[in-house]
Amino acid sequence: MNELELKYGCNPNQKPARIFTKSGALPIDVLNGKPGYINFLDAFNSWQLVRELNEATGQPAAASFKHVSPAGAAVGTALTDMEKKICFVEGLPLSPVASAYAKARGADRLSSYGDWAALSDVCDEETAALLAQEVSDGVIAPGYTLRALEILKTKRKGGYNIVRIDRGYVPEKLEHKDVFGVTFEQGRNDLKIDAGMLSNIVTKNKELTESAVRDLVIALITLKYTQSNSVCYVKDGQAIGIGAGQQSRIHCTRLAGSKADNWWLRRHPKVLNLPFRSDISRPNRDNAIDVYISDEYEDVLADGVWETTFTKKPPVLTREERQSWIATMGGVALGSDAFFPFGDNIERAKKSGVSFIAQPGGSIRDDNVIATCDKYGMVMAFTGIRLFHH
Repeated sequence: MNELELKYGCNPNQKPARIFTKSGALPIDVLNGKPGYINFLDAFNSWQLVRELNEATGQPAAASFKHVSPAGAAVGTALTDMEKKICFVEGLPLSPVASAYAKARGADRLSSYGDWAALSDVCDEETAALLAQEVSDGVIAPGYTLRALEILKTKRKGGYNIVRIDRGYVPEKLEHKDVFGVTFEQGRNDLKIDAGMLSNIVTKNKELTESAVRDLVIALITLKYTQSNSVCYVKDGQAIGIGAGQQSRIHCTRLAGSKADNWWLRRHPKVLNLPFRSDISRPNRDNAIDVYISDEYEDVLADGVWETTFTKKPPVLTREERQSWIATMGGVALGSDAFFPFGDNIERAKKSGVSFIAQPGGSIRDDNVIATCDKYGMVMAFTGIRLFHH
């Protein structure tokens, strides 16, 4: 089969719609559901991301995609008890690929609501059981166990989108896209990202730890499939803050940094001990945590909305407590898809615990950016490679 008709394109008024190959068969099989235009955009971008993470790290990888950019991405390292609680997977059996998805989904649970999931390895029963608990549109993987398929086919009243991808599929070297009736052509971005990209360290501090190398590689691969401008914060094999599609790089760095801050704030003892009602759903719990760690919470308390969420009124997490907790974050890796034009990006990154940076370099103010890194003892590598994705 080299063609698949779709219900509509990006929006219901955009018809007809289809995906097809000009030669050869489509590299996918739809095992369940009816994926749409945006679903397939998410599926093909996310699959490339997790496949490359797997190849670069040797570990199972997963991604949580929304609107053709990752909300989270991670490799399958074991979760600590605290991470299990934060990711809402306490008591669940976790295989390496399930751990990868739990961490990818747990990076920014609010943004991952209704996500498209991607797995580098065969979807097993443990991963399917985890997906079954989340609000998700679909999943792409190179295969599924029989039990995993049984579980996933019961999701969304039997309409959950399940796509199998041919792991060995290699697309053509040239790719095309039509915009306003004009066809664009470019060479496919098959750049291989690995630790060798980090050899040109331009700061005084040149001590890149093994875990920092892994995290910087994860950041760069994630950026390769994130709508530009994009910046990615990574810690412990998990993308913890992704800023996508911003016109200004400092806005991108701030956006991703605020997401990384929220990821860290969810470890605060007051957040871990929130007295949730037993009948609250997972999405409502996500929303409540997001409000609790924000400036909005005192207004919510005043409105009495807490009674529908908690068994008792939680104490306020003050701005001072939030700032003090964020200040304890460290060892974070940061990647940027293009050069940092000013040192203000480094100043913002420092506030979210960044110690290691990888970026292309090439700004007329590189000296200022390097000096700002040196002021904080950061390690920064110039990759010489831009990673725009549109």
